[in-house]
Amino acid sequence: MKNTLVRSMGVLCLMSALAFAASSIHEFTLDSLKGEPTPLASFKGKIVLVVNVASQCGYTPQYEGLQALYMKYKDRGFVIAGFPANNFGGQEPGSNEEIGAFCKSTYGVTFPMFSKISVKGADIAPLYRFLTDKTANPKTGGDIQWNFTKFLVDRNGKIVQRFEPAVEPLSQELESAVSGALGK
Repeated sequence: MKNTLVRSMGVLCLMSALAFAASSIHEFTLDSLKGEPTPLASFKGKIVLVVNVASQCGYTPQYEGLQALYMKYKDRGFVIAGFPANNFGGQEPGSNEEIGAFCKSTYGVTFPMFSKISVKGADIAPLYRFLTDKTANPKTGGDIQWNFTKFLVDRNGKIVQRFEPAVEPLSQELESAVSGALGK
């Protein structure tokens, strides 16, 4: 038991160290909703919108706007990466299978969705530790305050801009940032 705990703590420390040493999102691999390891390096050369999502949140209807944004720009090298998280008010209680079924049947989501993770706290996923690290990302770092926080990432995996949950996917602010990033 003690050896298992020590090993687990060692792995956690190593993962934390790797997150702080990362310089782009392309250095992370996370499981898809189907449990398949998906390297974010597969998004190299694309503009990515990373979003922590939830199925039972006041912002859940943003899935519709996210899907529309994805469809509008995907052929120009844009992708959305959805990361379900249950950190805020238990608003994502479902299993990965239930989350996938909900997103597809309710909002027709076709953009990449990942397995449920934690976006804050002691069990924060290494990707989100990197995204929120104020040292690595002084302009966009800081704790996630709620579901549907969005990070716009350039073709090299660097964070360009952060949008808080109230910013709608099809707002002029977000859409012009996506369009501008695609034009570079």
